[in-house]
Amino acid sequence: MIKEVHIDTLEELLPLLTEQEYRPDLDRNRSSYIYRGMSDASFKMYTSLSRNCKDLQKTLEPAILENFAKYAINDEPSIGQSVWRQMILGQHYGLPTRLLDWTQSALVGLNFAVTEEDNQDMDKHDCAVWRINMSEMVNHLPDPYKDAVNAKHSTIFTVDMLKEITGNSLRQYDMDMRDTSMVIIEPPSLNQRIINQHSFFAVVPMGITDIEKFLSDNTKDTVKYVIDKKLRWRVRDMLDQLNMSERIVYPGLDGLSKWIARHYYVK
Repeated sequence: MIKEVHIDTLEELLPLLTEQEYRPDLDRNRSSYIYRGMSDASFKMYTSLSRNCKDLQKTLEPAILENFAKYAINDEPSIGQSVWRQMILGQHYGLPTRLLDWTQSALVGLNFAVTEEDNQDMDKHDCAVWRINMSEMVNHLPDPYKDAVNAKHSTIFTVDMLKEITGNSLRQYDMDMRDTSMVIIEPPSLNQRIINQHSFFAVVPMGITDIEKFLSDNTKDTVKYVIDKKLRWRVRDMLDQLNMSERIVYPGLDGLSKWIARHYYVK
């Protein structure tokens, strides 16, 4: 089930930013949620591999990763260690992959939701922040995956864990996941962007062709926060005040330039 929550005022953003469960065993507040910001609420969730290769994604994915690893190994020697590292590094540089970006930071998710490539589009459509529960995703996993992550007292996988369980095989992963589950992975800190964005990835199996239908059919704690287009500039300005901007999520001169351009944009 997907619950849709419409946000029309800044005050209505507060639950999104503060949803942390109290853990009596720790006497601390912890969150099992991850978020995905989308600049247009009408957009459907697709992986870049699906958008790029369409019905041939299963056939073309091995060639894409093989060629990326062959030519990128000089820049990143560790890329030969696993197919999962190839995906993560490639995703960072725009390679079509089956990974879907998420973040553990609600602020980062909100930042992506209220940021446009063309600032003229800011008030043309509503935006959205999706939220899923990592604990709920673990409950749907096959037993070997569930046992592996529970042994770590965690809800997320590492590259090494996934490599060990699957034998570094995408085919094995797809056979295990079918159309009923998917793994959430925390990438290694290959660069500052991954660190600053508090990145997580959903590793979408080939059996799941409609991600939103999968979430609707298999989860009970998924929320789509829809932010009214009239509020977007106000939220964008608030995030700047909170030091959450392109300059932070894209460290380097490209992010700095994007931030300055938007800061001085004339409406």
